[in-house]
Amino acid sequence: MPDGDIKSVEELVEHYGEPLGHLSEKEKPALSDHCKNFIALSPFCVLSTSATGDGPADCSPRGDAAGFVHVIDDTTIAIPDRPGNRRTDTFHNIMENPEVAVMFMVPGLNEVLRMNGRARLSTDPELLEKMVAKGKTPRAALVIDVRYVYFHCGKAVIRSELWNADNHVDRKDFPTLGKINADWYGVDGDEVDARLAKDYAENLY
Repeated sequence: MPDGDIKSVEELVEHYGEPLGHLSEKEKPALSDHCKNFIALSPFCVLSTSATGDGPADCSPRGDAAGFVHVIDDTTIAIPDRPGNRRTDTFHNIMENPEVAVMFMVPGLNEVLRMNGRARLSTDPELLEKMVAKGKTPRAALVIDVRYVYFHCGKAVIRSELWNADNHVDRKDFPTLGKINADWYGVDGDEVDARLAKDYAENLY
């Protein structure tokens, strides 16, 4: 019995067909004014990396006030690194494999901006100074040399009704991270929640 898995590029193309019209050449090697404007409006992006060989992939959210990602020029951006959990999974991957993908989102807009490029981690004081927030300088900046960039249609966001406030989940309908950690790791959930609340209040920057 066939297992239904698509196992080759040829099978993939046979199943889905070829892109229509200009969509087969939609990637551009530099940021247009529309791209720059979208990045300036975006308070949130998702950064994807992977290690070499059989190493793990990582997908990490990054967010701050709209425009927190600094556009250096038409082919270079910088993402500030604010305080986190110090796992640095993203940066470990980049040390092995600098190829990254980023997806920018803007609340209220259905389209997203997708970018691929090569990343490096910088502690250049002059660059970090451009991304100070709440009086705090980021620990480092992830500098990405753009390989290509393009806009993605809004079908996924429309189907998900992502921006529909009526669909927002009530906080009481999902457990806190403390409760999740207590069930998962056997730690004191109340202590975790208290520590997180303090961290959110005092250590965002």
